[in-house]
Amino acid sequence: MAYRRQGVASKILEHIIKEAQRRGYDCLYLETGAFGEFAPARALYIRYRFEYRSLFADYAQDPNSVFMMKKLA
Repeated sequence: MAYRRQGVASKILEHIIKEAQRRGYDCLYLETGAFGEFAPARALYIRYRFEYRSLFADYAQDPNSVFMMKKLA
């Protein structure tokens, strides 16, 4: 809790995005929780232009999951 609201999550996400771009990835995909406790995480991803999407890869439909994607290219 000591690092809450100090930008740590943003810095980590920025690093992941930059590394993915450096590696030449076209998109980043993520799965996160659908419940209220995950709202701050979803808000962070939206600030970084992730968009909601349908499930991907081998995920099965699950009401506890939300899927997002960010285009890099």
